[in-house]
Amino acid sequence: MTEIASPYISRPRIMVLGVQPGIPPFRIVEIDGEVVGAARTLTDVLRVAAAAGITVHDLDDPDTVRWVGGDKLTWTRRR
Repeated sequence: MTEIASPYISRPRIMVLGVQPGIPPFRIVEIDGEVVGAARTLTDVLRVAAAAGITVHDLDDPDTVRWVGGDKLTWTRRR
């Protein structure tokens, strides 16, 4: 049998974690499993990725970026 029992789950290089409290609120960014910084805007995510040598062509591609606790437009905590 050449098939595996579980489906393929991609592990993107960039993970943007849920919104953290702060003034202003922020999201922690991980690259390759290592915390590399905090992002307060979508542009901050792109800057952190560029600093790590990663060019992001599509922020909605789950193979590139995983958004945890919201999507790319979520920058405030939900109540």
